Amino acid sequence: MGSTSFDIVVIGAGHAGVEAAAAAARLGRRVAMVTFSRDQVGRLSCNPAIGGLAKGCLVRELDALGGLMARATDAATIQFRLLNTSKGLATRSSRAQVDVVGYPAAVQALLAKIPSLTLVEGEAAELLTEGGRVVGVALASGDTLRCEALILTTGTFLRGLLHRGEHQTRGGRVGEAAAWRLADSMRDLGLRLGRLKTGTPPRLKASTIHWALTEPQDDTQGRFSYAPVPRSLPTARCFLVHTTEESHALIRENIHRAPMYAGQIEGVGPRYCPSIEDKVMRFGHRERHLLFLEPESHQTERIYVNGLSTSLPDDVQRGLLDAIPALRGAEILQHGYAVEYDFADPTALGPDLQHRDLRGLYLAGQLNGTSGYEEAAAQGFIAGVSAARGEPLRLGRDRAMLGVLIDDLISKGIGGEPYRMFSSRAEHRLVLREDNADRRLMPIGRALGLIDDVDWAAFEARQEAIARGHAALAALQVRPDPTTLARIEAAGLGGLRQAIAGDELLRRPEASWSALTALFELPQLSDEEAEQVETEVKYAGYIRREEARTERTRRLEARSLESLDLTTVPGLSAEVRERLIRHRPPTLAAAARLPGVTPAALDVLALWLSR
Repeated sequence: MGSTSFDIVVIGAGHAGVEAAAAAARLGRRVAMVTFSRDQVGRLSCNPAIGGLAKGCLVRELDALGGLMARATDAATIQFRLLNTSKGLATRSSRAQVDVVGYPAAVQALLAKIPSLTLVEGEAAELLTEGGRVVGVALASGDTLRCEALILTTGTFLRGLLHRGEHQTRGGRVGEAAAWRLADSMRDLGLRLGRLKTGTPPRLKASTIHWALTEPQDDTQGRFSYAPVPRSLPTARCFLVHTTEESHALIRENIHRAPMYAGQIEGVGPRYCPSIEDKVMRFGHRERHLLFLEPESHQTERIYVNGLSTSLPDDVQRGLLDAIPALRGAEILQHGYAVEYDFADPTALGPDLQHRDLRGLYLAGQLNGTSGYEEAAAQGFIAGVSAARGEPLRLGRDRAMLGVLIDDLISKGIGGEPYRMFSSRAEHRLVLREDNADRRLMPIGRALGLIDDVDWAAFEARQEAIARGHAALAALQVRPDPTTLARIEAAGLGGLRQAIAGDELLRRPEASWSALTALFELPQLSDEEAEQVETEVKYAGYIRREEARTERTRRLEARSLESLDLTTVPGLSAEVRERLIRHRPPTLAAAARLPGVTPAALDVLALWLSR
């Protein structure tokens, strides 16, 4: 038994742990990352995909700040898709299907380049404290790791329990152990823990699926990282199938054997990613549900059946698959199962994700009640940077989707179910887009020291190109002479009664940057640069309104409540006072976002602050 000292210790090596450890170590701190097995670093526990609606924006923001997820994703992408392409430019989102073998390999290769990061294999068993502060962790082996700050990123491993029908097994995911002693230590220290659950679908053998009965999905080119990470793996197509009335009937007949419906599971699952049994029971009017057959890797035959998350018994899963023509007789390589695990109340955390009552302890990822790789990685980055700097990395709700995520968690909590990022959660979502994440956040990453000279030079070149595009549009005068009029009408851009500037022409719904460059002399821009120019021009009016709203929010954010004794403020109802004391919002704006805090209560607080 021995004791080793580090500046920062990170418990867990999933998406949150990886970003926390990498960020802190790259900022010059000596970091240890503790994991059950080094082979599992960066593993994709469930869905073999990164990104999606709102989540894709988190990945781009992480990259702009200097995180790892986007680069690892681009290195392991086997299919890339743009979502919401039928809607406006500002609503598009990216999603990458990744190789489940290649992704952790890419993560581990990035970590290997960080000299001050040490990987420690073992089980974290007990948090060590002195004077109300966490100062290290004791491992199950008897060794201890001392530190100035400790970041917990335990994912689904904290008292993890796997359910499949009546069968229960301790574990954070199939075939791996769970952290039970650590959960006891956290409870002993007074952390508020609750119970949640998530689930995963069966994996099938590709060569046993009837592919002729499926519908293929097409790949589109794209990437997450602003750095030119080469896409080295060949494309692998995904396919669509549907459940059937026969499969729904089988679920209804056996619903009493589902752990959630048998009372075997106490934790609440994600409402927006329900199990197939939940879908059938909650949406009885639906005759079928869409399933996606997603290849996990070029190196295996495993097919992930996205949309068929289930914890039904093995025999029911077999029957369920046989009731779907394309999957009839398909070999099951891994049955679906549910995972029940402990989470910690995130409202006990500050904006740096440090526990307010136990200094030196930071919590990030699914431990805070979130659902998804991207939300976990974003939290890990914030915790890692904040712990390394000794002060919070604050990103406002008007600056980053990541800021919305953190603020929601610490001010509102998760609301009784796993928290998932949605664009609708962001009041400034027209500004918080994927395409401008670098413009919003890369200067912050550069100031932190996480954006190198090469990436910064590329960023500056992009900004100069975008500025040239805007300047050229403003200088372009489109006049209604016969030749010009005929050309723009032939291009389908409408008519013209008087001379207008180029940006006004681009603002038309049918106009695009590529259409204008075919008609007029404009700078040559990359697709990304042209998309930013086009989006900013078309949404200019909305963006101006957003900026005015943002300025009002900033004024509220400047009104700090941290030094205010809420017990002495008259005129607050008992309910509002209790809610404010419990959540301790740092600013008037944060108080305004708390459910139950009325406009009248805000007026009382504002008046009291002005005294």
